[in-house]
Amino acid sequence: MRRLALPRRLRRRRHAAQDSGFTGGNEVELLRGGDQLFPRMQAAIRHARNEVWLATYIFHSDATSMALADALIAADRRGVRVRLVIDGFGSNASLRELQARFSGSGVAMAVFRPMDRWWRWLQPGQLRRLHQKLCMVDSEVAFVGGINVIDDRFDLHHGRTEQPRLDFAVALRGGLVDLVGQSVRAIWSRAWLGRDFDDALLDYVPLRRRLGLWLTQVWRGPQRLRQDLDEPDPRLAPMCAAFVLRDNLRRRRTIEHAYADAINEARRSVDIICPYFYPGQRIRHALRRAADRGVRVRLLLQGKLDYRIAGWAAQALYAELLGHGVEIYEYTPAFLHAKVAVVDGVWATVGSSNIDPLSLLVNLEANVVVLDTAFAAHLAGEIDTAIAVSQRVSKAGGSGLRAMLRRAVVAWFAYVFLRVAGAAGRY
Repeated sequence: MRRLALPRRLRRRRHAAQDSGFTGGNEVELLRGGDQLFPRMQAAIRHARNEVWLATYIFHSDATSMALADALIAADRRGVRVRLVIDGFGSNASLRELQARFSGSGVAMAVFRPMDRWWRWLQPGQLRRLHQKLCMVDSEVAFVGGINVIDDRFDLHHGRTEQPRLDFAVALRGGLVDLVGQSVRAIWSRAWLGRDFDDALLDYVPLRRRLGLWLTQVWRGPQRLRQDLDEPDPRLAPMCAAFVLRDNLRRRRTIEHAYADAINEARRSVDIICPYFYPGQRIRHALRRAADRGVRVRLLLQGKLDYRIAGWAAQALYAELLGHGVEIYEYTPAFLHAKVAVVDGVWATVGSSNIDPLSLLVNLEANVVVLDTAFAAHLAGEIDTAIAVSQRVSKAGGSGLRAMLRRAVVAWFAYVFLRVAGAAGRY
């Protein structure tokens, strides 16, 4: 089968790999839901010899999650170094049960910005959460994606569900594994040793340029240089991929630029699945321009809402996008949590970042960007399958004063949230 060449215009763009860099010699395997991810993670942990590092937004206390916790404890008992970091807000409901579960073991669990006291809510930067889902085992295998450690058929706000939520992750081998490990180590160290450290403070540190590299290495791990793809390097075969982070120091808009650059260079198709969709001007303009020049643009968004305000936010943009020929679908069989995209059958991304202000400007996020036609085809097939059971939106719902008020409320809420969170720049 003839392998499609990477378009020259697409090669020239950074794809947000400007900080992480593309590496070759990777194996990237797509995993659908916890049903596929958790057995693979547990198997890797059971065979661990040296170390296990895991970071997640939600680590729940259901049976599926506790099975993974027991695998971590068993690894510790074999002499494996086990380090876990969870978000203090996302995992707040299960924090005590996790602490009890790990009590007496050597599993070192750090809590990123804990919310266990009322006065924690008053601390600066508490809206900036750890939203990454990362795991690295023995520098041999890593897992990255949008899947929290929670049963696929359980929702924190709606209880048990008949169908599993739609979500994805990837299993990695090769050069990206060390980058994932560096990221987890850095965020665990920050939560364990610097519980009150606020990365927003770095914006005001004197001589920040001189201190920037040192601080990044201490808290984030070393940077990787961008790989220039204009002159293909044979070492980038067989799978060219980049590990892309978003933080509040040096990589503030990296993932946003990744999406916008890829969409701007699209010539045939753009397919995006995202549960929380309220893009800023850069991505909205890219989507409109792509549709205007004849690119087939499809968005798969939530049809079964978990948060009403999130549905309002996406729906506020329906008229604008539909007016330019963008196809919008709503996924109704189950809750939607996937954050994935495919552009032109070449560029693909899987990760934790939504396309909304919270993910693109506030939270700590991590995506994998893959330039590989076989991987893109696999992910595109999953997108097609999901769209086939979804409902197409033919016109924007709601009109008149009520719709205008909803759009105004969403815009005001987003503005206030970003100001309170300390997000810089326009969105």
